[in-house]
Amino acid sequence: MTEVNVQRKPTAPIAGQKTGTSGLRKKVAEFSSGNYLDNWVQSLFSSLKPDLDGNTLVVGGDGRYFNDIALQHIIRLAAGNGVAKLLIGQNGILSTPAVSAIIRARSAFGGIILTASHNPGGPENDFGIKYNSANGGPAAEEITEEIFKHTESISVLNMADIPEIDLATIAASTFSVEGKEFVVEIIDSIADYEANLRNVFDFEALRNFITSRPEFKYQFDALNGVVGPYVKRMLVEGLGASASSLSNCDPLPDFGGLHPDPNLTYAAGLVEKMQSGEYSFGAAWDGDGDRNMVLGSKFFVTPSDSVAIIAASAKEAIPYFSSGITAVARSMPTSAALDRVADALGIKLYEVPTGWKYFGSIMDHYEDAKTPNVICGEESFGTGSDHIREKDGMWATLAWLSILAHENKNAAEPVSVEDIVRRHWKKFGRNYYSRHDYETVESQAANDMMAHLVSLQNGGAIVGTQLGSFTVAYADEFEYTDAFTGALAKHQGIRFGFTDGSRMVFRLSGTGSSGATIRLYLEQYVDAGGDHDKDTQEALGELIAVALETSKIEQFTGRKGPTVIT
Repeated sequence: MTEVNVQRKPTAPIAGQKTGTSGLRKKVAEFSSGNYLDNWVQSLFSSLKPDLDGNTLVVGGDGRYFNDIALQHIIRLAAGNGVAKLLIGQNGILSTPAVSAIIRARSAFGGIILTASHNPGGPENDFGIKYNSANGGPAAEEITEEIFKHTESISVLNMADIPEIDLATIAASTFSVEGKEFVVEIIDSIADYEANLRNVFDFEALRNFITSRPEFKYQFDALNGVVGPYVKRMLVEGLGASASSLSNCDPLPDFGGLHPDPNLTYAAGLVEKMQSGEYSFGAAWDGDGDRNMVLGSKFFVTPSDSVAIIAASAKEAIPYFSSGITAVARSMPTSAALDRVADALGIKLYEVPTGWKYFGSIMDHYEDAKTPNVICGEESFGTGSDHIREKDGMWATLAWLSILAHENKNAAEPVSVEDIVRRHWKKFGRNYYSRHDYETVESQAANDMMAHLVSLQNGGAIVGTQLGSFTVAYADEFEYTDAFTGALAKHQGIRFGFTDGSRMVFRLSGTGSSGATIRLYLEQYVDAGGDHDKDTQEALGELIAVALETSKIEQFTGRKGPTVIT
């Protein structure tokens, strides 16, 4: 056993290290400068002490630029701060859902994930880091606040003299750090996570469907993010999908120049293939594997519809939910399509702020009550259940494949993705829904626009007035009190709801590394007997015009249109 010492290196606070909903995200140049990364990691460990001492952490990342260097720093700091063991994915690779699965499977204390999620990678782009707790989910706000407090007063880095660890070889390295054992174990990045998903889905039935129905053709695009190896192991080796159905399935530090965000704009290659009409089902995932996009032949499934359809189909199509689902939850900006399914099933629906951590306490509550089977979703291409505590892109893909297999089991003619969605609309109605993103807006301009909207609402006095042809039914700034922890989240989005069920929501996103992203959410409901065949932007046309006029977004930002429409 190699003996190593711990060096107490002096440091000083670095401004701006406040951890947000999805961790800390900055440009690589900032993360790699001076003690920027080390300060945050040391602050994390300091905030977790003394409970952290002698415990195990799971560590991995999406493979983006700086991932390998950051891992070596984390190893040395973990050893210097009393961690007993690190479980690190082979080659430093672990998807965010996989980290959650491993934490839960191995009863780890928590995990560190190196990712900026769907943000671009490379030396000129973004890097990120986040902490997940023992339940496998994102750290609660009290933890992230404690981390931030430590970043403001940090003075010492506790770094052990651990030699560089070979991340490519599955093996364990053991050291004696000032008399205490410290182990770094490189593990298979996929095995624990795959075992988890095999407990949810019937892989044998899915393999039979994929290999015995040649009329169904597939396309899978990992956008050169972390999901590539998982796709190869689970979908190709496990389910028998053709290797020719894969695109961009090799993790690359810069994602091969792609923007690893699975939407209609950034996954254009997959969209083009699916528009050809040659393929039946397509899926794409983001950089760290927690987001997904589902497509049929010439057909886009909105994330809001996706979670609603999965919830409606889960009992019959997915073995894990064979006893039924007990509750569903959605983020506030997500459409109310899920609400209608909850009403039909007679189950509880929770509306929470954006951020998967808000689903965690709901899942934990039902699990503790021995009544699990909760499904959750966000309009931002995040879908999942209580099998782990993160949104899960592969889970969503397997859920849709399970629904396809179920619907086609005894069908006289092939049932397509579009058929499934349209059947759902005929039963529940359609929520025409769209999100308009204005990215990297000057922060002050974005804040000024939001202040204008709050002022316009005038404490609810706007209720009963007209905005265009719409009558305001409610107008507020969304806040949420967690039913199980009592935690209060304020300033979670500005809402205008109308008497016909339509609504528009304005929210600033915290997932970028610079500037601000304004997200405008638009929704209009058409009942089961209504017209479900309109183009979405056309159907929402008047509501879009009202939103632009009400917010004065062009006046405040100078932007004549959104960066991305989904």
